[in-house]
Amino acid sequence: MADANRLPLEVFYQREARHPNKRYMVQPLPGGQLQELTWAEVAEQARRAANWLRSRELPQGSRIAILSKNCAHWIISDLAIWMAGHVSVPLYPNLSADSVRQVLQHSAAALVFVGKLDDWPAMAPGVPEGVASIGLPLRPAGEFSFTWDELQACTPIQDSPKPTADQLATIIYTSGTTGTPKGVMHHFSNYAFAASHATELFGVGEQDRVLSYLPLCHVAERMFVELASLYGGQTIFFADSLDTFLEDLKRARPTVIFGVPRIWTKFQMGVYSKMPAARLDFLLKLPLIGRIVGKRVLAGLGLDAVRYALSGAAPVPEALLNWYKRLGLDVLEVYGMTENCGYSHVCRPGKFKQGWIGQHSPGVEVRIAEDGEVQVRSGATMQGYYQDPEKTAETLTADGYLRTGDKGEQDGEGNLRLTGRIKEIFKTSKGKYVAPAPIENRLAEHSRIEQVCVVGDGMAQPMALCVLSEVGRREAANGARGELESSLQSLLEEVNQHLDKHERLQRLVLVKDIWAVDNGFLTPTLKIKRSVVEGTYGARFGEWTARREAVLWHE
Repeated sequence: MADANRLPLEVFYQREARHPNKRYMVQPLPGGQLQELTWAEVAEQARRAANWLRSRELPQGSRIAILSKNCAHWIISDLAIWMAGHVSVPLYPNLSADSVRQVLQHSAAALVFVGKLDDWPAMAPGVPEGVASIGLPLRPAGEFSFTWDELQACTPIQDSPKPTADQLATIIYTSGTTGTPKGVMHHFSNYAFAASHATELFGVGEQDRVLSYLPLCHVAERMFVELASLYGGQTIFFADSLDTFLEDLKRARPTVIFGVPRIWTKFQMGVYSKMPAARLDFLLKLPLIGRIVGKRVLAGLGLDAVRYALSGAAPVPEALLNWYKRLGLDVLEVYGMTENCGYSHVCRPGKFKQGWIGQHSPGVEVRIAEDGEVQVRSGATMQGYYQDPEKTAETLTADGYLRTGDKGEQDGEGNLRLTGRIKEIFKTSKGKYVAPAPIENRLAEHSRIEQVCVVGDGMAQPMALCVLSEVGRREAANGARGELESSLQSLLEEVNQHLDKHERLQRLVLVKDIWAVDNGFLTPTLKIKRSVVEGTYGARFGEWTARREAVLWHE
C-alpha cells in the first residue's frame, strides 16, 4: 500500500498542490454565518502559524497543547505544530483546571492554543505560569498571550517540512486505572499506517463528507475526521453546538459518520419524539411503505446520504442496531484503543454476526492470551507512554503486542467478541474512560458510607453503589432518612466538583445488602468483587439511570 509509506504532512502537501481551490472545511460562525476554507487557505494559515512557531526558537520536538472544542482551527493548529517540527498535545475541552494543569505539566507543554470552550474561566487557572496561550479565532473572552491574528501577520513558510516516520507526532492523554492520565505516544508512522489502511478499507475519497462533532482530542475523531481527510480528501463540516446539531448534520449530509452508542440512541429518541414508537414500528413493517418511511426518517436526521455508519467506544444494544437496519442504515461496530490509533477491529458490510464486533482490520495481528486477554499488534501500535517506562512495559509485551485489558474470544472467521475486562477501568457510552478507584476513595471518606463500587460501563454517566456504615444504617432505621439523604447529596455535589465532566456521578444508590466475604461480594483480602456487584444489581441499572433523585434507596 503506497499511502502507508506517505506521512500525514506529505499527503497534505499533495492535496494542497493538486486541488488548492477545493472546499476543505465548513465552519459555523457566531450569528449563523458560515466560513468555508479551501485546501490552499488552510495551508496558508498553517504555514503562517508555523513560521510564527519557528520564530519562538523552541527546541525541536517541543510539546504544544491544543485546548478547544472542534473547529477548523483545531486542525490548522495541529498542522502548524507539525510543520514547525513540534509535537501536539490535545486536551479535552471540558477538563477541570486540575486536570489541565496535570497534563500541561506532565507533557512540559511550551505553549497552548485555546479555542472554542464552554467554561474557560474555570479552566484558565490550570494553565501554569510561563506557558503562553494563543487565542484561536473562536476563542472565549479573556486575556491571551497572543492571538491568531498575530500569528497570521507572519509570512507563510515557503518550504514543506516532512517529519521522519519515527518522529513523535502527538501525545494523547488517556485515563489510567489509577485515574492519573497517561500520555500515549504516536509516531507519524502510526498515523500513516492506521489512516491509509482505514481509508482504503472503506473507500473514503474526495467526494465524501463528514461532520466533526465528537472531541478531536479523542483518537477516534482524530483518525476518522482529521487523518481521514488527509488520506481520503473528504470535506469536513463542523458542528456548532448541541442546540444546532441537527441543523449542522442536515447541512453536512455526511456520507460517512462515526458515533458512540449514546449518539445513536439520541437520534432514535429524537425520532420517537415526533412519531410514537409503536406507529413507526408498524409503518416500517409494511412492505413498500416501510422503505419510504425509513428513507424519510433518515432524511429528517440528515443521514440519508450515509454510505458507512460506524459506532465504537462501547457496545451497541442489538435492538438499536436492528432499528437502524429497518430504516435502511447498517451501523457497523468498531473496536480500538487510543494505544493503537483506534485501529483494530471492524464489522464488514454484510458480515454482521449477532453478539460479535467483527473482524480484525487489515494489517492487524490478534491473539488471545492464556488469561483470555485480547492482545493486538500492528503498525498503529503506540510507542509507549510518555515518561512512563513502567506502565509501557506493563502494556506492551516483549514481542510488541498491546495488552488491551479486555477479555475476549475469536471464532473461526476471525470475529471478535468481548467477554469482560481484565483491568478495573470502564468506558462510558460517550467513549470516555473512567477509573473508579479514586472516586470510590473520595466517597468512602464519609462516615455514613462503608463500601462503594462505582459502575458505568456503557452508561452515559457513572453512578455509585454504596453500602451504609453501621451508623448510617441505624440513622435510616430510626427515621432520619431525610437528613441522611441531604448529607449524602452534599457529598455527591462536593465529589463531583473535583471530577472531570465525564467522570461525574449521576447519583448514589444505597444498596440494602451488606457486602461480605461470606456472601461472595468480597475477596478474602476484603476487596470488592466488581463482577459480583455488577452481576447482582445490573438488571436494575437501567431503571436507576432513568430516575431523577440524586440519592436512591435499593428497596
